[in-house]
Amino acid sequence: MASSREPWLLENGNLKGLSKEIRHGRTAHNMSSSSLRKKSHLTLVSKVPCRKLRQFLANLQEVILGTKLSVLFPAIPLAIVADCYGFARPWVFALSLLGLTPLAERVSFLTEQIAYYTGPTVGGLLNATCGNATELIIAIFALSQRKIDVVKYSLLGSVLSNLLLVLGTSLFCGGIANLRLEQKFDRRQADVNSLLLLLALLCHSLPMLFRMSGASDAVTVDPILQLSRASSIVMLIAYLSYLIFQLFTHRQLFEAQEESGNDENGGEGQQEPVIGFWSGFIWLVGMTAVISLLSEYVVQTIEDASDSWGISVSFISIILLPIVGNAAEHAGAIIFAFKNKLDISLGVALGSATQISMFVVPLCVITAWIMGIKMDLNFNLLETGSLALSIIVVAFALQDGTSHYMKGLVLLLLYIVIGACFFVSKTPLNQLSTINSGTKAAIDTIFRA
Repeated sequence: MASSREPWLLENGNLKGLSKEIRHGRTAHNMSSSSLRKKSHLTLVSKVPCRKLRQFLANLQEVILGTKLSVLFPAIPLAIVADCYGFARPWVFALSLLGLTPLAERVSFLTEQIAYYTGPTVGGLLNATCGNATELIIAIFALSQRKIDVVKYSLLGSVLSNLLLVLGTSLFCGGIANLRLEQKFDRRQADVNSLLLLLALLCHSLPMLFRMSGASDAVTVDPILQLSRASSIVMLIAYLSYLIFQLFTHRQLFEAQEESGNDENGGEGQQEPVIGFWSGFIWLVGMTAVISLLSEYVVQTIEDASDSWGISVSFISIILLPIVGNAAEHAGAIIFAFKNKLDISLGVALGSATQISMFVVPLCVITAWIMGIKMDLNFNLLETGSLALSIIVVAFALQDGTSHYMKGLVLLLLYIVIGACFFVSKTPLNQLSTINSGTKAAIDTIFRA
């Protein structure tokens, strides 16, 4: 029997009467993914006589069939079969990429379910850790195979897609759907994310500028690596401070978007977990294992897909991987923009871009350091320039706290131009250092002239 101090505990393991404090583990990522979920009908499952089997089938229905993206789950076994039986590598790549789409949404669902039991602080930390689990796992597998360029390209692509594609589409669709309404959002959260993105840009730019101003590659390679590792530590400290800011000291900045999401999802009636704590934890571990398997397939076959399709690895990593891998989260943000809930859309786009820039990228540098791999923050001039212009344009677009479709259109056009640039680029892997050296030499020649 539940104690008087725990009025939300029931005999079936579900929670009732959740307070606002306990529910605060939800984030914009969770609410954006919730727009793609569908209610499960357990009428047939409830008639199964065996209790254990009934509970398993109920969890299976909630986890696998409780999303509108469940139609993509067959791509997972097809990818495994294609790899085991030696199908063409581009097929393995495409099926693995499709299989990652529903898995990313289900990880968000499971972290939300666990957050109901752990409370707001642990729930927020779970969301911060698992919010971009797909990108992090792909990056780690690419690091293990020493494909550092793929790591840099894919993480840069995730930031660009969130800042330009997701945010641009959200502002554009929201503006078109609400032509006669003045769309407003809370500037304070956008300002904090913009500051962190500018800090990340500085940490990315300094190693590149250091190499361009140095005497030679042999002299600058070790200092650049040391600078990148020091900058990564600073970025992780800044991200930890951001978590304290978000979860403890300034939680009120994030409560407005939570309330709007609660209203949209049907109020208090929807604020109940549908699976138990240990069931959610086991499913989360299983989903992470499957994501790891598919991520390994993606990393192994990306070059074969590039050769077969005639598309550069940079375009696949920067454009295709982020679009397909985070399609569920992106679609949710756009749906909420249609409903004039821009705080949630901005929380998804800016929050995810900040998390990748300030947490995933420096974590990959530190992980590579531990693995004995020399990964730095020195991206190519083209990539760093694209990132800088994107962050600056987004900061200008959000400075007044209002939105209209023209702002979204400009962001989308900027993304299209950047995508076209990488589409025509045919740079092979492991050539970033060569390009950087050539860029430095060209700049030195200009200054001498």
